Amino acid sequence: MATLSILIVLHDFALGGTERIAVRLAEAWARRGVAVTIFAGSDAGPLQTLAGDAVEIVLASPPIPRVRGSRIQLARAVRRFVELPKFDVVFIPGNFHWPVAAALAGTDIPVVAQVSAALDKPQRGRLRQWAFERRMRYLLRRVQAVVALSDIARDQADRILRRRVTTTIALPALGDDAPPPMPIPDTLMPIVLAAGRLVPEKGFARLIDAFARLPQDTARLVIVGEGPEAEALARQSESLGIADRVELAGYVTDIRPRLDAARLVVLASEFEGYPAVLVEALAAGRPVVATDCTPATRLLDTPSAGLVVPLNDSESLARAIATMLAQAPPDPEALAALVDHHRIGSVARAYLDVFERVRS
Repeated sequence: MATLSILIVLHDFALGGTERIAVRLAEAWARRGVAVTIFAGSDAGPLQTLAGDAVEIVLASPPIPRVRGSRIQLARAVRRFVELPKFDVVFIPGNFHWPVAAALAGTDIPVVAQVSAALDKPQRGRLRQWAFERRMRYLLRRVQAVVALSDIARDQADRILRRRVTTTIALPALGDDAPPPMPIPDTLMPIVLAAGRLVPEKGFARLIDAFARLPQDTARLVIVGEGPEAEALARQSESLGIADRVELAGYVTDIRPRLDAARLVVLASEFEGYPAVLVEALAAGRPVVATDCTPATRLLDTPSAGLVVPLNDSESLARAIATMLAQAPPDPEALAALVDHHRIGSVARAYLDVFERVRS
């Protein structure tokens, strides 16, 4: 395996799920003796340190900040870069970076692209969905393999690309040394936890609206994350008279202490690819109430694991939160066992198997 050389392309090291997973995979592959290089448009963002010392990081010169059209600039820079060194495979993490795959079409280097976000969104409507699928076929027309995070996404990708090229590999949301789950706290005012970037599609406004429908002494709501909606969410909490029960905690480097303190986790998004927070919540032994926004909600088929509610329905969300809080706490060990296959060691190995296959 030491002879394998992987190039990963990132626009930067921003606080995104795609970037975090790609950098953590790079570090895991490098620990296995694989030569890993990350080519990034810029060093913006805090995630670069997760790569460790064994991963080579090359930055575009001049830097390519995220602006309109910058992905095309990044793709051209990568095309020039791969003409110099020799890599066995190029890994394109997430839908956002697909234009790079198109730029590498026609080169001799095998390309593996990852599907990280939802491929079929009802919110798009038929015309926009048709345009999305047409663009996806164009951008990924020459890739040797595609990795999806669920069997549903795998089947959707193969249908859109009109060829069987996709492999399902679990989201590597958990470290191999992740601690075992802690007992659920028995407190008079339990904590309901939500986490993610504070943007409209994450559904935090709807979550706050649902939370306001609960009796005053039901729970506290803690939202972890940062983003442009922070002030609007704070104003909403004040206008609904629940500001004293809602905490906007900002960004945290490690969500696990927050999960340990929580009684319940809520995912209120309008759409998701395969959200890490759902996996992390179950690994910490915490049940989840989720909107029907992602194939990952199949992890909640076990009754004690949580509930799935319709999209755009604050009343159903509030009822589900109240139902879960009224039930006896589930067995944390049983919930953690549901996501054991998401540990990064086995996931990193599965990716390397795909890379070896396309190389040969």
